[in-house]
Amino acid sequence: MQTGNMLIAQSGGPSMVINQSLIGAVLSAAKSPAIGRIYGARHGIKGILDGSFIDLRRETARTLEAVAHTPSSALGSVRRKPTPSDCAAIFQALHRLDVRYFFYIGGNDSAETVHIINEEAKRARYELACFHIPKTIDNDLRENDHTPGYGSAAKFVACAFQGDDLDNRALSGVKIDIIMGRHAGFLTAASALARQNPDDGPHLIYLPERPFDLDRFTDDVKKVVARLGRCVVAVSEGISDDQGELIASRFIKETDTHGNKQLSGSGALGDMLAQVIRTRAGISRVRADTFGYLQRSFPGVVSAVDAREAREVGAVAVREAVKGAVTSGSVAIRRKTGAKYAVTYAVVPLRHVARETRHMPSNFINRAGNDVTQAFLDYARPLVGPLPKIGHFRQMLGS
Repeated sequence: MQTGNMLIAQSGGPSMVINQSLIGAVLSAAKSPAIGRIYGARHGIKGILDGSFIDLRRETARTLEAVAHTPSSALGSVRRKPTPSDCAAIFQALHRLDVRYFFYIGGNDSAETVHIINEEAKRARYELACFHIPKTIDNDLRENDHTPGYGSAAKFVACAFQGDDLDNRALSGVKIDIIMGRHAGFLTAASALARQNPDDGPHLIYLPERPFDLDRFTDDVKKVVARLGRCVVAVSEGISDDQGELIASRFIKETDTHGNKQLSGSGALGDMLAQVIRTRAGISRVRADTFGYLQRSFPGVVSAVDAREAREVGAVAVREAVKGAVTSGSVAIRRKTGAKYAVTYAVVPLRHVARETRHMPSNFINRAGNDVTQAFLDYARPLVGPLPKIGHFRQMLGS
């Protein structure tokens, strides 16, 4: 067991429970005789480069718990892929602070950053434990059954669709909602959890895992409207045509340093799909909303399971780092088999998680490619938890 200081930071899109992971790691580190000072870097690797740090040992237990239950990234975040010169400067900063334990909370791009720093430390023969703590509302990290942040964002999406369906019942028409999910449709699929009655929306769900065709989309909507007199649609921001080209890329050109298109900063996709239904289906009342960043840091809809597991992955990362059996890795959540929901945690190689993404399994998507299956609902319900019960009048009197 090596001794030294610890540095922790947050990266990528915030979530409702990312601070649970932060505080889980800090509280675990505070109990370890192997760890001295506990530094928090402001805005990820940017804070390391700028020398912007917080002494987390000085914070009171009350403050730490308040932060843990607050959405978004308390240390600030960043979307930055380190260059070779960045890596050299980061490594020098870690060495100067006598940091022997480095933790980075984020998604697959963040895992890539940890992997790069870990390889740099190896080359310099500097003893440094480098651990990635998982986070992403997209739920697309490999090696994981699911990731912290997803359950709460999925609960937000499900609740939002419950409300949107009620709105659509009152003033019928077509409503299209655009949900986050660049490569994986897990978050958009969570809209299906809103259904409590056979005619509840969303009535159609479109995911990045299946090619999107405007003619088929129009036909699907027309059929639902003919049957119900209305239609609520969930669409992933990452839908692509049969050539793999993002539909949204026709309107959005901005990218980050990891090469990802910034899909959630515009309502253009929803507006385009709404116009398609107006013109091709001849339906006048068509509306579209882009949930965008509301899905990430919304207070009041946190999943209890998500919050608990988010704290546990932070604590597990520190415990495994201090043990010293492995000097680097990413904490992964694994679901146990059996009827009762339970998980275990494992440390997997950084290279298995860095950069690459996973997708919705085929058995989670219906054959028509416009809905999810019971298998997905069974998978997602334990992660989201209870949802509000919706009431409707049942008896209709004749005129």
